Amino acid sequence: MRIHVLGSAAGGGFPQWNCNCRLCAGVRSGTLRATARTQSSIFVAPDQGEDGLLVNASPDLLQQIKSNPVLQPARGLRDSAIAAALLVDGQVDHTTGLLMLRERSRPLPLLCTDAVAEDLTQGLPLLRVLGHFCGVERCRIVPDGRVFEVPGVEGLLVRAVALASKAAPYSPHRDAPAPGDNIGLVIDDGASGRRVFYAPGLGEITPALFDLMASADAVLVDGTFWTDDEMIRLGLSTKTARDIGHLPQSGPGGMIEWLDRLPKHTRRLLIHVNNTNPILDEDSAERAELARHGIEVCEDGQLIRP
Repeated sequence: MRIHVLGSAAGGGFPQWNCNCRLCAGVRSGTLRATARTQSSIFVAPDQGEDGLLVNASPDLLQQIKSNPVLQPARGLRDSAIAAALLVDGQVDHTTGLLMLRERSRPLPLLCTDAVAEDLTQGLPLLRVLGHFCGVERCRIVPDGRVFEVPGVEGLLVRAVALASKAAPYSPHRDAPAPGDNIGLVIDDGASGRRVFYAPGLGEITPALFDLMASADAVLVDGTFWTDDEMIRLGLSTKTARDIGHLPQSGPGGMIEWLDRLPKHTRRLLIHVNNTNPILDEDSAERAELARHGIEVCEDGQLIRP
């Protein structure tokens, strides 16, 4: 199984277009040892075969396709290796890239939960808009842990589990969470038996969820914030990381503590990193702490083989 990291930043990317925090200003000016990132998305394909699954469709999708030739194998006059798309939530930074696929010659197989389909029909009507172009063939995901296959991709077996997080601000159930607002994925390669756990938005880890993470060869999990009060301290928000559905890396019960408990062979990676997170500074104490715990920070263009 091949996992291509198309984008590794949270909403807004890094540097964020209107942000002049220390990190964004530093990467723009070249005074900070840091790498620019687009908004989070991955492409997963079996080792044998070119076609695969796009997991989340970032607003930066066209740039990501240009930067990753594997997505454009050029086998015909019009071609793409994107056989299907899967959405883990209905957030802007994970869905609006669907509009960039509107020139497809046939409907796009789209895997998502009922909650996300509702978000993208009512709150942000992307599915109705796409109906005027290529259209979509929606494949219903039930986040109950049952195995399902991906249309057009042989060899990948996927399970979805409901996560504690927050629905998008425009969601009909923003303040009344519904199962499937946000999901985590367990993706297995049927040929090799290798497994990855993927959850870019993760507000809470339960014992059952941790067992799934511990069964994986690699985990790509929420790297949004370093501290719970990160945005508050910077004067950018009145809400904590947990308030908006993200488990911070540091502090009691944070992501580092959970990742430390995983089996030694498990590869640990953070994805969906916010532009305010000091781990983006490669010379920071926070980045050094991650290294001591054997935790990697995903970068755009990275190839992961679990």
